[in-house]
Amino acid sequence: MRIPSTMKWALVVGLVALAAGTAAAQPGGGGGNNGSNNGQVPFQKKTTLSPEEQLAEGNKHIARMEGAGAGVRKMLAEARKQRDVVKTLCINDKVSQVDVAIRSGKERQSQLGDAVKRKDVDLSSHHYTIITVLRQRTEQLVAEANQCIGEESAFVGDTKTTVQIDPQIPPDEAPYPVPPTDPIVVIGPPQCTSCTQ
Repeated sequence: MRIPSTMKWALVVGLVALAAGTAAAQPGGGGGNNGSNNGQVPFQKKTTLSPEEQLAEGNKHIARMEGAGAGVRKMLAEARKQRDVVKTLCINDKVSQVDVAIRSGKERQSQLGDAVKRKDVDLSSHHYTIITVLRQRTEQLVAEANQCIGEESAFVGDTKTTVQIDPQIPPDEAPYPVPPTDPIVVIGPPQCTSCTQ
């Protein structure tokens, strides 16, 4: 059973939001663990960027996502121009998913800006993390769109084959099998017992 890619995308975003929300809701734990984590593995590494730096990086991520979206739309236009239905359907699906990621990223960037204005470090880190995940998802979708195009886009130009024979290898003297040059003629009485009576 295959899960449609839009459902996969919604599931990934939901899981990231759930996990990030759960991690943010847990107490900060200043009381008595003395740097030990009591056997707990932290969910994610804290970002070392300040909220203002996260906002600036988030803008760069959104710009990269938009550039990637433009590239995938260009692939779609080329597939439509070639009237290739399979490529068009495949790339169109990727364009739709990239557009959803860009819209979600822009919403998160706006929320990140609000969190930075309120000086809410945890919330700004949360929104920045989701923007980073959306950027990574967009890059994955671009790679998938490139796979939609197929092998002919991997090779540009005509293919030329060059054969070099090592002069140190001796030529074949006799091909397999060697046919006899003279036929063998047997003259004499037949060799079967029924023939002699």
